[in-house]
Amino acid sequence: MDPPADPLAGQIAQLNAARTLVLGDAAFYPQIVNGILPLIGANSRLELRRWGAEFLAETFASPVLASAQKEQLAANVLQTIHDLLGLPDGDTVVLKHSVETAASIYPLVFRHIINRPEDTGAWERMTAIKQDILRQWDSYPYPVKICCIKFAQRVVQVQTHGTISDPRRPEQNETSLAIVPKNHPVLALPHLEAEASGLLDRLLSVFQEESSDPLLVNATLNCLAVLIRSRQSVGSKIVNAVLNFYPARQVQGPLTAVIRVGVKSMERTARALLINIIKRNPNHPLTGKMQQHIERLMQSRLEVADDASRKRGLPAEPTDGLDSAKRARLDAQMPPLLKIPPLPPGPISYQQLFKITEDAGLSSFDVKQLPIDLLVKIVVPLLSRVDQSVMTQAMDAVRIRYQTVTKQQAAERQSAAANAPAAEEEDDDYEPEYQPMDVPETAEQADAVSTEVADLQQPDLVSLGPFVLPQPPPLSEDEAGEIGRNAVGRVFEMLASTEVASKPVQNRTQQQLGFARLAGSTFDHDAWITLLTRLATRAPAGLELAGSGGQNRKPAISNSIRETLYRYILEDFRFRVSIGVTWLNEEWYNDRIQMKFAASQRGDEDDDEAPTVPLHYDHWVLRLLDGFLPYLDSRDTKIFIRFLSEIPEVTIPITQRVASLAKDPERVNLCVQSLLYLIMFRLPAREICLNALEDVYRTYEESRPSAGKILARWRPHVIEQSQPDQQQAQQASLVSRPAAANEASA
Repeated sequence: MDPPADPLAGQIAQLNAARTLVLGDAAFYPQIVNGILPLIGANSRLELRRWGAEFLAETFASPVLASAQKEQLAANVLQTIHDLLGLPDGDTVVLKHSVETAASIYPLVFRHIINRPEDTGAWERMTAIKQDILRQWDSYPYPVKICCIKFAQRVVQVQTHGTISDPRRPEQNETSLAIVPKNHPVLALPHLEAEASGLLDRLLSVFQEESSDPLLVNATLNCLAVLIRSRQSVGSKIVNAVLNFYPARQVQGPLTAVIRVGVKSMERTARALLINIIKRNPNHPLTGKMQQHIERLMQSRLEVADDASRKRGLPAEPTDGLDSAKRARLDAQMPPLLKIPPLPPGPISYQQLFKITEDAGLSSFDVKQLPIDLLVKIVVPLLSRVDQSVMTQAMDAVRIRYQTVTKQQAAERQSAAANAPAAEEEDDDYEPEYQPMDVPETAEQADAVSTEVADLQQPDLVSLGPFVLPQPPPLSEDEAGEIGRNAVGRVFEMLASTEVASKPVQNRTQQQLGFARLAGSTFDHDAWITLLTRLATRAPAGLELAGSGGQNRKPAISNSIRETLYRYILEDFRFRVSIGVTWLNEEWYNDRIQMKFAASQRGDEDDDEAPTVPLHYDHWVLRLLDGFLPYLDSRDTKIFIRFLSEIPEVTIPITQRVASLAKDPERVNLCVQSLLYLIMFRLPAREICLNALEDVYRTYEESRPSAGKILARWRPHVIEQSQPDQQQAQQASLVSRPAAANEASA
């Protein structure tokens, strides 16, 4: 086959074939990238450089190529990217793809230098590329400027502190300053943080300029969404900068079609950014301000659309203050006179006082049918476009009406006061004369008279009194209890559905409020839990005491809440152990308060005789232990110790439940470690825990190595007493073994 006439076309064809190969199988990326680097260098032709820059940008942005392979390739392409950026011709396509590649490889080189600090040459080349991009940012053409914004966003994201998802797997954590060792020989944390802060200010400066390009503003807004979501340390600063940005202020000069489209695009992008933040974090501290800013952006968009719908602008010179001669020369017309209908005779209402239109449709329309927010959106733009002369005429007409009505009412009051004594005298002198009704002569006349009398007595209007709904029938105790249990069930269903989504926000809120917060004041997940536990414990306080006549009132709603809490905790006891601790603390506190109150009611000063009150703590703590003890394993040691350390009181039945874990050889260490924690840090329960540990030591042989170390410190006599017994048991086993062997051989 004859070679192609143009060598460049043949090279481009071979490179396209290589691209097709790697798109089909990502395993060829390292081989192809290392092979094309000599062909796309700074000394190559422009077409090859364009193809190479675009291919490198696609390579490091490919999701199918593993991060480890990208990190190995990043160090090899640094010199090529640096040479392409330093060319004097400054081709837009080459610069654009080179900056995109630099933005993709910056986190890879950063992680590479963290793991391999001896490779200082790679970091020096990456630093040189970064300085070249940031120095020539403002002089680049617009396509390259947009890529520089993305590069700056990547630098800020890498050189700020991120979250550590799993400290045991550093390779899976996000690349940030959080994974950099403090004494790294190459990376200086203060210098990197200062550089990131300066770059962030440079990104946000586009919102503070008097006239900004919509392309740059939209590109910046799209890049800031990633920083707000992944970097909480700078998120509030970015949101405040966006809240202070109004696209309508960017309008300079006449409002042309190009400017109108640019303002609309900036407003839409800013609104989409804020809506996305609110959706991801509804409890953001700046949610209220963001919603208000979204409304203002919507209002500004409506005003721009209204201005665009006008056929022509208002005259530059006002016509109201001109004389008649100049008005004639300008063909200016007098403002239209508003026709004010007269008031109807008799008493008038507020509607008639302010009605200045004769349109029957407008007069009969009830404005109360519209919602308030819609009325505000309609009235505010309408008032801004009302003709001032028409508005003045309407206000003067209503003012004259009001003055006329006021004068008429004052005159009527004066005339009524003047005629009042005369009317009283006439009433005193009036003596009616009785004139009997003529008796009708026939029956027809009598029917006619009775009909006329009935018509006279029939009232014109039937006046109805106030309508009052009848009182509902009283609920029985069973019905009230059933309604209460259903309400509690719905609350727990709501808690279960919103528990996972609200977990991070709740933890942050609780840390900010601390122990001094009011229970139930935040209306979050923890507040509902606190409310339910206190409804179950404190609400029935005093109702469970023995009443007169030996009758006991047992509120069913409190027991149903306790039962539902018990089931709710056991559904996921590892995550909801804190809820169980809160509930048991409330139960213990309520038991002590009720015992003290019952003793004071009987006049019992000392505590020798226990008050006859129902106690709930001992019952429910044992039920919880019996519920989740069968499911514990060695991985739940921290959770179980936390539960035992935070419950208000450790009793003998609780230590017996803990000691029962030693029945399972795989959970002996869990039992011994839990008892050791209680012995060391819960001094009131030390003796009963030592008794339980001693019983475990004597009963279960698997626990003796670990339990013996603890008893040797706290109760050494137990070890001394058990050693002869253990020796006798060993001798007996040795003696029994030969006898058993002889029997087996026989």
